[in-house]
Formats: sequence, C-alpha cells, structure tokens
Amino acid sequence: MDVTARRASSAVFAVFFACGWAFASWAARIPAVRDGLDLRPDQMGVLLLVASGGSLVALPLSAVVVQRLGVRRTVGVAAVGYGLVVTLVAVGVQAGALWAVVVPATLFGVFIGVWDAAMNVEATLVEQRLGRSVMPRYHAGFSLGTLAAAGVAAVMAGLHVPVVVHLPAAQGLATATVLVALRWALPQGHAVPDASPRRSVFAAWTERRTVLVGLVVLGAALAEGAANDWLSLAVVDGFSTSDALGAAGFGLFFAAMTATRFVGTRFVDRWGQVPVLRVSAVVALVGLAVFVTGGPLWLALVGVTAWGAGIALGFPAGMSAAGDDPAHAPARVAVVATMGYMAFLAGPPLLGLLAQHVGYRHALAAVALPVVVGLVGAPVVAPTRQPAVAD
Repeated sequence: MDVTARRASSAVFAVFFACGWAFASWAARIPAVRDGLDLRPDQMGVLLLVASGGSLVALPLSAVVVQRLGVRRTVGVAAVGYGLVVTLVAVGVQAGALWAVVVPATLFGVFIGVWDAAMNVEATLVEQRLGRSVMPRYHAGFSLGTLAAAGVAAVMAGLHVPVVVHLPAAQGLATATVLVALRWALPQGHAVPDASPRRSVFAAWTERRTVLVGLVVLGAALAEGAANDWLSLAVVDGFSTSDALGAAGFGLFFAAMTATRFVGTRFVDRWGQVPVLRVSAVVALVGLAVFVTGGPLWLALVGVTAWGAGIALGFPAGMSAAGDDPAHAPARVAVVATMGYMAFLAGPPLLGLLAQHVGYRHALAAVALPVVVGLVGAPVVAPTRQPAVAD
C-alpha cells in the first residue's frame, strides 16, 4: 500500500472541494454584488466577462507557472491570491465603487484559472501513482464544494449578511483548507524528472492527440454548462411550472452528475475509459431526447437525470488523458482546460440566441452535438502509457 499516494489523494480531494467552495461562494452572491454596485444587466454581464477573460488568459500560461514553481506552490499561491482578490471585490461592493471591483475581478479570474489547472495536474500525478482511476472522484469533490457553498450562501443571503462579511470568511476557510491539505501532496515538483530536451510548454497546442482530447472536454463542458445556465429556465418555461420545480430539475441534474463521478471510477477501472465514455454518451443522448421531445414533467425529469449522469465523466476523463504522461502533464492539462473553459464561456450565450427563436427547452437539443463529439472522440482518451503502480 502506498501510504504517501493515499494521503496525497485525500489532499487533492480537499483541494478540489475547496476550489468548488471558493468559486461558488462568489457565484452565489452575484445578485448581492449587482445590487451593491447598482449595475444594469449589461454592466453585470461585462463584469462577469472580464472575470472569465482573466481565466482564459491564465489557463494557457499556467503550465509555465507550474514548471517554475511546482504544483504544490502554484496551487497554494493561486488559492491565497484568489482569496485576497475576492476579499477586495467584497470591499469594493461594500463601498459601492465599481472602479475598485474591476481590477480584482480580473485577477480572481486569473487565480482561479491557475488554481484549476494546477490541481488537475496534481490529480493526474496522484492517479498515476495509485495506478487506478480517481479523477472523477476529485471532480465530484469540486461539485460537493459547490453545493455546500451554495447552501451556505443561501442562508447568508436570507439573513442579509453583507458580502464584505460572508465572502472574506468563506475564502479564508477555503485558503486554510488548501494550505493544510498541501502538506500531504506529492513531494515532487511538477512531474517525474524529464530526460528529454526541454521544449516550450506551448508546443502542446500542436499535438494532435492533446487537441482531440481538448475537443472531447469541450463537448462535455458545453453539455454541462448548458444545463448550469439554462436547465431551470427550460423546465419552468417548457412545462409551464413553478420556479421551485425548475430548481428541482437543476438539482436532479447536479446530483446525478456528482453521484456518477463518485461511482464512475469503479466502472472505468473495470471496463476502461473508452467503453464507459461511449455508454455514457449514449445515456446522455437518450436523456436529452426524453427531455426535449416533451411528455409529462416526471418523464422529462428522468431525462434530466440521465443527461446529468451521461456527461459526468467526460471532463475528468479528458483531464486524466491529458496528464497520462507526467513529464508533459502541465502543458497538456493547460491546453485541455483552456478548451473546456472556452466552452463554458461561449456556449451559454449561443444557446441563449437559439432560445430566443425556439424556446429554452428545444434550444437544449443543440447539446446533442457536443455529446456526439464526445461519443466519436472517445478513443483519444485511451491511455498512451501504463500508470506507475507503486509497490
């Protein structure tokens, strides 16, 4: 039994949980941020776009940071930086000063992007060390952190706790969790020693397999992001039902996705990444078809559950594939993560334009396209080298 790897695995789970908690604590208080700054919808959209833009700039550069600082230090610095800039945002909101929010909002996009990429690199290293599939479980940890933070934020909002009190406390807890957990991370820097000549980290963008893995992740991210942004509205408007049932539909999707990520590791270890992803894609397509084509609400919610379960493993499988050669994991994970985040940024607005013409529920039929991309591209996530199982 590799005790070091098992401890590192628990540490990575805690880091993923903390990242989900940190991000969702901010995201769940966006209405309070809007009200505190008295922003119009278009102004709020620009502010969120600025933050997302920071992530897209940071992700391709994260491999450089990881190579220079190592994974543990990169995750620690990013977590501390994210907590500080979110605190600055909260102070700016309390003061009602938009100018004091824009710069830190951009920076927290940078810090969360680097944090995300670096923790996925560490996850691939631990997965290699353990010699079995664990990546989906880490992403389930991120989902659990998101759910926990959303619940706490709902209570804070209900009690009218200002963001200048809630957000610094929430970020402080996340930062402390990360710094403690990193004590048990793997001791090496960014990867196993690399005997090959050093090359630019941007060379990964020219690798055919890495880009194809990125397309699989992009498809999974589009399918997940569409549900995050539009599913509750699709349930409410498509079935003329209440906001509560719309929230319940979203909850079913999220619960199915999280549960599948916990149990999916066993399926992957038994049958392999490619067969499991293919079956998952078929399940997602069936679920989408059931939801989009109508029928009673209860049946549509069954479809939502299948959709959530079917797309759950695409993103973590892509991260595992990107990092299956530890010597090049930082650069390849950065490429794949960037493509995934591009989908989260671009997908929802495109679906919104489509929904303007066909309605929210029918617009979600377009999600079938990225799911098919994942089905066709599944073979590229097959490992290119055997994991190093410890004695």
